Amino acid sequence: MHLLSASCVGALLISALLCQAAAGLETVSGLYGETLVIPCNNGAIKAEDVFITKWKYDDKEGRAGDLLVRQKGQNASISATDEYKGRVSMAANASLLLSAAKLTDQRKFTCMVVAGADISEYPVNVVIYKAPAGLKISDQADELEIGKLTKLGTCIAHHANPAANITWLKNNKPLMADGEGISIHTSVFVDQDTGLSTTSSTLEYSAKKEDSDAQFTCSTQHVVGTELVSSPVSMTITYSTENIVLQVIAQEPLVEGDNVTLKCMADGNPAPTSFNFHLKGELVKVENADNYTITNVSRDTTGEYKCSLIDDPSMEASKDVTVQYLDINLNPSGNIVKRAEEALDLTLQIDSSGESKVSWTKDNVKLDKAPKFTKLVYSDSGSYECEVTMGLLSRRASFELVVEGAPVIRQLSKRLDKDGQHKVLICEAEGSPRPDVFWSINGTVLDEGHFINGKITHKISVVPSANLTVSCTVSNSFGVDTKAINVSSYQSDDSDQTKLVVGVVVGLLIATLVIGVAYWAYSRKSKQGSWKTGEKECGSSEEEKKLEEKVEENSQKAEV
Repeated sequence: MHLLSASCVGALLISALLCQAAAGLETVSGLYGETLVIPCNNGAIKAEDVFITKWKYDDKEGRAGDLLVRQKGQNASISATDEYKGRVSMAANASLLLSAAKLTDQRKFTCMVVAGADISEYPVNVVIYKAPAGLKISDQADELEIGKLTKLGTCIAHHANPAANITWLKNNKPLMADGEGISIHTSVFVDQDTGLSTTSSTLEYSAKKEDSDAQFTCSTQHVVGTELVSSPVSMTITYSTENIVLQVIAQEPLVEGDNVTLKCMADGNPAPTSFNFHLKGELVKVENADNYTITNVSRDTTGEYKCSLIDDPSMEASKDVTVQYLDINLNPSGNIVKRAEEALDLTLQIDSSGESKVSWTKDNVKLDKAPKFTKLVYSDSGSYECEVTMGLLSRRASFELVVEGAPVIRQLSKRLDKDGQHKVLICEAEGSPRPDVFWSINGTVLDEGHFINGKITHKISVVPSANLTVSCTVSNSFGVDTKAINVSSYQSDDSDQTKLVVGVVVGLLIATLVIGVAYWAYSRKSKQGSWKTGEKECGSSEEEKKLEEKVEENSQKAEV
């Protein structure tokens, strides 16, 4: 085989075509290995006018060699004795048929025609084409190093004529040699026996990080046939670590008792498999792993952590780890029993890693502010809970407050029932524990209200047969309280009594008026009699005095 440069082969082909054009020769092209049809005078020969048709060719030395001849009305006789002896024949229209075309057939063939007294020659130049048998990338590199010009592979186009031109592509985009990151070397091998050319193109490439997923191909577009494209190849791109990152893997928020994992990530390829972890002054070397786990963290775990490459300690990354904590202390707590009107000092201490918020509830109802107990009352009794939050972290504390004390009757009242016959007596008291209620009279219990916030209301219904005084007594383990109320036999309460009093007053006033009128009549009569006798006048003065005393007495009763 002969090794020629692509530029040399191209120059020879261009030179031959220029010579043919200058000579004005007709050119016929054929495909390698197939039967070539070479027309005589471009197929314009009339067989009835031709007496003799003859084909000949020029050999390598430029000498003419006979192929075959045909006389009118006879079959063609082969006169060739060389390689064409068994390959040539003549068609009815005088065209030369050349089987199993070879590259050695690229020469001048001449058709000589004798018609009457005229002898004509029609030279034809033959060109044989062959598309590449295939396209393949060989000698592929296992990996490419960033920034280093490395042989990526060799693309080969086998057995073509003319020699194939090869183009390299990355992600279907052509690559052009630039003398720096891309270098392409092309050579052509010519088979000495067949004359076919095999083109080899070698690509040297300086990779970049983004080439990790890149696909490289080569292609050729021959003068005959469709475009050929090789199977894609990809490379492992290797590069030294340029960046390192420390990642903290933990649930959010990270609290005491949890675990936290430190993961060291480097961008080198192949990636480093061993690291140094700097744990607040302690150095831990981890082989064949990129992480380290700290278990059961505490608030003392909070701080800065680092990781670095074992073979290059100067390349390191750092990250702050913060362990959240929230501690609260409520004093007092649990079950608290206090006496009414005492004070209760309540303190809430908070120890946290950040700003916190406090909310309070009493009996599951939210309070507007924290409770304060300077003077306890029974309504202060209840279940208290405080919640302290810091972000997603929360803590709760609670206490149960019971305010105790001797019972006190706050109000004792009465009213007329709806039926107008019964009197309803109402005793309202405070105290804790729940006081017992007793009445000094038997009656029907209408209602014994719920014991809420140290208060209780007790109602009874009675039908008094006479005016009487009824007492309500409340008692618990701390003491007793009693109050009394007057209950009349009238069928009304305060309004009935008011009417009674008004009636009495009006009656007394009428009686006084009657006595006054009688007194005035009597005085007048007495004065008339006194004009007659002095004895009568004296007697009347004494009776008048008694009458005045009676009027005065009635007036006082009326006022009462």
